[in-house]
Amino acid sequence: MSDYSIETNCLHAGYHPGNGEPRVLPITQSTTFKYDSTEQMGRLFALQEPGYFYTRLANPTCDAVAAKIAALEGGSGGMLTSSGQAAIFIAIMNICDSGDHFVSASALYGGTFNLFSVTLKKMGVSVTFIPPDSDEETIKAAVRPNTKLIYGETVANPALNVLDIESFANAAHACGLPLFVDNTFPTPILCKPIEWGADIVIHSTTKYMDGHATSVGGCIVDSGRFDWASHPERFRGLTQPDDSYHGVIYTKDFGKVAFLTKATAQLMRDLGSSPAPMNAFLLNIGLETLHLRVPRHAQNALEVANYLNNHPKVSWVKYPGLEGDSQHALSRKYLKYGVPGILSFGVKGGRDAAVTFMDSLSLASIATHVCDARTCVLHPASHTHRQLSEEGLAIAGVSSDMIRLSVGIESVKDIIQDIDQALSQI
Repeated sequence: MSDYSIETNCLHAGYHPGNGEPRVLPITQSTTFKYDSTEQMGRLFALQEPGYFYTRLANPTCDAVAAKIAALEGGSGGMLTSSGQAAIFIAIMNICDSGDHFVSASALYGGTFNLFSVTLKKMGVSVTFIPPDSDEETIKAAVRPNTKLIYGETVANPALNVLDIESFANAAHACGLPLFVDNTFPTPILCKPIEWGADIVIHSTTKYMDGHATSVGGCIVDSGRFDWASHPERFRGLTQPDDSYHGVIYTKDFGKVAFLTKATAQLMRDLGSSPAPMNAFLLNIGLETLHLRVPRHAQNALEVANYLNNHPKVSWVKYPGLEGDSQHALSRKYLKYGVPGILSFGVKGGRDAAVTFMDSLSLASIATHVCDARTCVLHPASHTHRQLSEEGLAIAGVSSDMIRLSVGIESVKDIIQDIDQALSQI
């Protein structure tokens, strides 16, 4: 489907029905698959031929949707996971062992920040956080002999910093490291990190890709461009025999899909973070309208941001689409087709005023979610980042008065009217 536009691929990539087969992607709601030969089943378990034998490792419905997302991102392949957090964890642990280290931009989703700073630390994997606006020399200076990757979010949640993907990629590659980018907020409709040098792209498909708040999920896309074999000592798990699979060498035996094959055959096998086929089916329905919904979210958010920016009860607005925003230049470079529909702002009166505002909303919901069709709002310091210390909040770019607003695809007139009446209660 590489010859088609992204709009067409949203509908057609990943699944190609033959004559007389279902036009809509079928749900293969089965845990197991039948074979007539024990020899063939053995070859499947030994990774000697492709096929399906247990849905924890692979399923036709899930694989079709993963292939669609990979096509949208311009990658060589993809794999679905049960959540975005699972995708991040699997991607990192696919090349990290206890005693290893990685570098990450500090502006991150609260759950990701905690995963990096607490949970991975318990597993012996350490992280160095650097400012998201770090230049190439600062990025390189954070690299250690045991560093395995560099990580960042295209548009940080909820700080809304825009990652200078090209600079991060240049620094990573100069050090012989891959760049991992979480592209959840922009989706490939607004930005394709692989085109700017990213090697592994990660998504929480729960957000815009699903688009309707029905299904939790995640996805890992491999660009297929990073040469793991050129650094055999650094990436031993990919370049040396895997004793758990009779000595298979992933880079030798699987080429451009070495990373994803290891992630599936080893980590998905052992951790079981597999998506349900029904969830993959619902995700695919969301993907079919992704190219229509995301621009509408961006259009509505820009109008709301301009409204808030001129309101006397609003103390500040953070939205890269605004011309005066510190991230505007980077957004023009990387987000040429619009800025995602999430913005942050503060109201005069601090935390108490923020609570009054949120509790007074009628159309918008207070919800632990972003990036679905309906407008929703939350207070990051009290909700998504509640587990962080004051120092951690500051590092993640979350202030106590910050309100995160996810602008939906309702009439922008109705969204602004709801915000206006809620602000009048302060």
